[in-house]
Amino acid sequence: MIPLISREVVDIRGWLDMAEFVDVIAISQGTPGPIAINSATYVGYKVAGVLGSAVATLGVVVPPFIIMMILGRLFLKYKEVPVVQDMLCGIRPVVVALILSAALSVFSTSVTGVVPAVVAAAVIVAILVFKIDPVLLLVLSGALGLVLYNR
Repeated sequence: MIPLISREVVDIRGWLDMAEFVDVIAISQGTPGPIAINSATYVGYKVAGVLGSAVATLGVVVPPFIIMMILGRLFLKYKEVPVVQDMLCGIRPVVVALILSAALSVFSTSVTGVVPAVVAAAVIVAILVFKIDPVLLLVLSGALGLVLYNR
C-alpha cells in the first residue's frame, strides 16, 4: 500500500511532499492500526478536515473489506486446488518485492546522513539478528531523535 499511497498523495495529487509522507508513515507505524488507514485519515484531515478524514478512512477500509470477504470465501472453498496453491507460490515473491519497493521509495528522504544510516542499520540488525520488538525500537528511535535533533 505504501508505494500506491505515495504515488497518489505525493506524485499525482501533491497533497504532501515526500518528507512529510515519510513522517506520516513513521507516525502510522507507531499508532494502532494499519498504515494505509492511519495515513489516509491524516491525509484526509489535512486536505478536507474532519469530513475528509472520515471519507478517506472509509475509502481505504470499505473496498478491501468487501474484496477480502469475497476472496476469503473463495479461498476457503478452493484452497486445496493445486492451481490456487501454485498461484499463491507465484504471488509470494511479488509481495517481498512490493515491501522492498516501499522501503526503497522512502529510503532517500529518511536516511539523509551518516547518523540516520547508522540508526537504520542498527535497527535492521536489532530486528533480524536479535529479534527485538519493532515497536520498542520505534519508541527508542523516536527518543534518540529527540536527543539528537532537539531544536
